[in-house]
Amino acid sequence: MVSKKVEDALNKQINAEFWSGYLYLSMSAHFAKEGKNGFANWFKVQALEENDHAMKIFNYILARGGQAVISPIKEVPHNWASPLDAFKAALAHEKQVTAMIDNIVTLTNEEKDYATLSMLQWFVDEQVEEEATAQDLVDSLEMIKDNGFGIYTLDRELKSRKYTPLASND
Repeated sequence: MVSKKVEDALNKQINAEFWSGYLYLSMSAHFAKEGKNGFANWFKVQALEENDHAMKIFNYILARGGQAVISPIKEVPHNWASPLDAFKAALAHEKQVTAMIDNIVTLTNEEKDYATLSMLQWFVDEQVEEEATAQDLVDSLEMIKDNGFGIYTLDRELKSRKYTPLASND
């Protein structure tokens, strides 16, 4: 069983992961409306992954005999000036999520909750990948600038991203 402090932090993280899913789904809708279906696809897949992350923590809390609490989701932004602005926002958001995960890792160390620490290692590794991917896309878009063919080419590339559910959310 997890301590109340750890359970509360994990429940807060569930909310943050679902909020991330809402944010990325909003970005997907924005780009779909603009006819940038590759960008829309990339963000839709990202939204599905964030929901998986929330469920991984949800299921972990339940498996440890805790109470998973689903809280209201705060409103997310709906418009971005450009793909670059959206990916800069995504990168900044992923850095915030990394900081939240790091804070829970610190807490689990303080609480000597090694089972939760073990589960969180997956999230630590995942955040390295999330930040690197977002940074790569920011870098690409900064090189492309307003080049229509560059945006078109990247949009086509992002259209090929496929959603792969987590093997297990337990």
